[in-house]
Amino acid sequence: MKTDILIIGTGCSGLYCALHLPQEMQVMLITKSDLESSDSFLAQGGICVLKDDSDYESYFEDTMRAGHYENDRTSVEIMIRSSGQIIQDLLSYGVDFQREKNGNFAYTREGAHSQNRILFHEDLTGREITSKLLGQVRKRPNIRLLQYTEMLDLISENNTCYGAVVRRENAKIEMVRAAVTILAAGGIGGLYKHSTNFRHLTGDAVAVALRHNIDLKDINYIQIHPTTFYTKEDERSFLISESVRGEGAKLYDKNMNRFVDELLPRDQLTAAILSQMEKDQTQFVWEDLRTIPKEELTIHFPNIIAHCATMGYDVTKECIPVVPAQHYFMGGIRVDYSSRTSMERLYAVGETACNGVHGRNRLASNSLLESLVFAKRAAEDIAMKGIIPQQETDLFAAVNVKYYENYGAVIEEHYRAVRMAISKADE
Repeated sequence: MKTDILIIGTGCSGLYCALHLPQEMQVMLITKSDLESSDSFLAQGGICVLKDDSDYESYFEDTMRAGHYENDRTSVEIMIRSSGQIIQDLLSYGVDFQREKNGNFAYTREGAHSQNRILFHEDLTGREITSKLLGQVRKRPNIRLLQYTEMLDLISENNTCYGAVVRRENAKIEMVRAAVTILAAGGIGGLYKHSTNFRHLTGDAVAVALRHNIDLKDINYIQIHPTTFYTKEDERSFLISESVRGEGAKLYDKNMNRFVDELLPRDQLTAAILSQMEKDQTQFVWEDLRTIPKEELTIHFPNIIAHCATMGYDVTKECIPVVPAQHYFMGGIRVDYSSRTSMERLYAVGETACNGVHGRNRLASNSLLESLVFAKRAAEDIAMKGIIPQQETDLFAAVNVKYYENYGAVIEEHYRAVRMAISKADE
């Protein structure tokens, strides 16, 4: 298969990038599952925005402080200054954010934010944004979407990317030749027993980066979300949004005593919860949503209420059990401010990329914003350069297809490589 632009991943960063590429370019997006099984659809809390210039210093400081001042300051500035235009783009695509009775935006607050600056749509902000982006992508005749198509490897020569080896739904191994390839493959949660991520998000982009000696950054910077619904079942952990605590929910120990400031940065709050669990010899702590006015609770968090109900809890009458779980990958493939990797003709965007904006710990609700800002910058960089024809190469004929037909062995190699790299970085 041939295309001008190959985008690996159909979350918000991949979709948004595709929408900002020139429409005369042929674009192919692939995803290893269905189009809605990306973590972008799962994002509950919201998306940050710079409300006005008076909030800039505060927003910048909140982001830096949450990231332990290891953030790339230029990346943070780009993200914050670009936020207003991103929101305008989303509104033009039909994204619906909560509004006050007077028609103005309603803003919420989450942990480590000094003030309310987060736009939201109930507790399904990621679904609202990503579904509207997908709807726009479907309208573009130059964009092709392939579901159940898994990237197994990049095809490269002399530090230049020529496309990828993929496995189609029928298990057939194919090669995609592309002038430019963009990695938007999401995080690494599928490698963990307890994670809020979809199980199929297993760090595929990081694995191929390791294979091809593409620069990585901070790959052991992995965020644990403090509050997911506790269950004994081995399944994806259901997130109890930080916005719940931003609106006043409290955390209690086994004796129903409050033990922590619920709006601490995520890493600090996670440490406090784990410490309390160890002290109490319990598998979870309690979260109390009854402190939130019932009308606000019903309007803002219907999805969380419904999930808790299916698990046998009425959040208007009782506390729910919560436990920390792996949530977000701050590290990833090293990119510059235009999302270019260390390999020619290869970009990376979204959770799989690392431009340093998050530092050691991501500030709540910066993920959707960062993904969109730097996906757009990648598209603009590609548009500015134009499609540069590739030199003829025998590389595709030399690809050992039989190697990739041993699918299980290839995937195990991927998993092992990512785990070992993270472990080594920890050391």
